Amino acid sequence: MTSSPVKPSCFENEPRVLAEGAGGGIQRRFGVMCASTMPRLRATTPSISLARLARRGVSLASISRGHSLVFLGLLLWWGARMPALSQGPSQLQRYEASASAMGTTFTVAAYGEQTGPLASVVRTAFDEARRVDAFLSNYKQDSELSRINEEADAGAVALSPEMTSLLAQCLAYSRLTEGGFDITVGPLMETWGFVKGSGRLPGTLALALARQEIGYQHVELDQDHRTVRFGRSGMKLDPGGIGKGYAVDRMVAILRRAGVQRAFVSAGNSSLYALGSPPDEPRGWYVRIRAPKDAAEAIAEVYLKNQSLSTSGYYEKFFEAEGKLYSHIMDPRTGMPAEGVLTVSVVSDHTIDSEAWATGLYVNGLQWARANKPAGMRVLLCTSDTACGWVDPAPSN
Repeated sequence: MTSSPVKPSCFENEPRVLAEGAGGGIQRRFGVMCASTMPRLRATTPSISLARLARRGVSLASISRGHSLVFLGLLLWWGARMPALSQGPSQLQRYEASASAMGTTFTVAAYGEQTGPLASVVRTAFDEARRVDAFLSNYKQDSELSRINEEADAGAVALSPEMTSLLAQCLAYSRLTEGGFDITVGPLMETWGFVKGSGRLPGTLALALARQEIGYQHVELDQDHRTVRFGRSGMKLDPGGIGKGYAVDRMVAILRRAGVQRAFVSAGNSSLYALGSPPDEPRGWYVRIRAPKDAAEAIAEVYLKNQSLSTSGYYEKFFEAEGKLYSHIMDPRTGMPAEGVLTVSVVSDHTIDSEAWATGLYVNGLQWARANKPAGMRVLLCTSDTACGWVDPAPSN
């Protein structure tokens, strides 16, 4: 068997990811893949035309026994090959769609045997993203998280099993990152004007008050009785460091249960998950990570397969005042925007992990990352005074 080119019949290729400017950490860019890049297979043995033989007055009976056996063998061999060829990766259909949730855009590109079932399961995945938004949003007054923020400083608030589990995860991230990631950063985000605006310099008194209203150590979670209460008044949970990652993981779980084996899920261009690999690229889904100061420049290229990637960068949201840039990524321990790091990208098995750790590593910096990043987690970090690079040990693709 050999491959032969066919006429180009182009369709969109796998997502190629490039970080966006101030609006988002990573920009998805779809290239073009033509059918000529996926060769068709053909037999290299000579074909036998019965019609041609008949026109020449030669009947099948006149063919020698040896040729008859060869001809029959070819037919049997080709018939046996046809099912395998028809079910190969190049025969898979691609379906892509986008939907709004959590104030951003979720996009899914998936491959399967038929587009109809793919479209149905992708719609179900988008419904799940909207459900997570309704459950976790601090903008929706009727969400479970808003109810906690409203009532937990006055007493214990009953939780759903899902919220109990999620809060336990968030508190674990806070302990592991030594407060670099803190689910209670809500008052700081409000004081700095990042909740419903693009940021502003806070007054000295307002900042001092906000610092007294944060601290994951003051979240009293009772997992056995599924309740939570705040040990300080004015505390507010903020899902910004885990919300999209959690939603992506839930969406991927739905795709898996439906039997989808190849898909790429993007949330807000900064939290991604690659399920399996595209049909034409066994290494995985190609992702290009932008430089922090130049969206056209790449600092790394990776292939993701059953992995997530999340990025935190100052360029996602910031403002300038008195000649200085202030990012939306807060250091909860100082009450100020984190400084020293420009961007962090984390590759891990789960998107909620990569998103939470991207925040924690951004806040804690390069030296802390070298000493404390979890085993098996790949971290790409850029600082304001060193070149961008993978935190040891460097990955191999």
